[in-house]
Amino acid sequence: MIIQIDAESDIPIYTQLTNQIIEGIARGDLHPGDSLPSVRSFASDLGVNMHTVNKSYHELEKKGIIEIIPKSGAVVSTANELTSSSKQRLINDFRPLIAEALVLGMNKEQVIKLVTSILQDFSQNQ
Repeated sequence: MIIQIDAESDIPIYTQLTNQIIEGIARGDLHPGDSLPSVRSFASDLGVNMHTVNKSYHELEKKGIIEIIPKSGAVVSTANELTSSSKQRLINDFRPLIAEALVLGMNKEQVIKLVTSILQDFSQNQ
């Protein structure tokens, strides 16, 4: 999996890293049980601060996407059922994005088509 960090982006580097790891798992580049690089080595490879990688890993752990195992490192979590709190968090994340799409002129069908296209993109890479 190739991670590309854009230092000029308005999106914080830890968020870019978090999002790209999530997308890598969704595409099938990473599987449950796979180990992620150590914080130190990943930071070195990406040319970012160790605290940036650490923050990303903790965000992923908070979302239930990885497990941080002491002295073993970060491991992709096994797929589990969507909890009601995770579902609510996703609803809270989607709601403003969908509202923004509607305000910017997309209609319901265009939003559905966009989401379907993104889902197809993930499934084609598996």
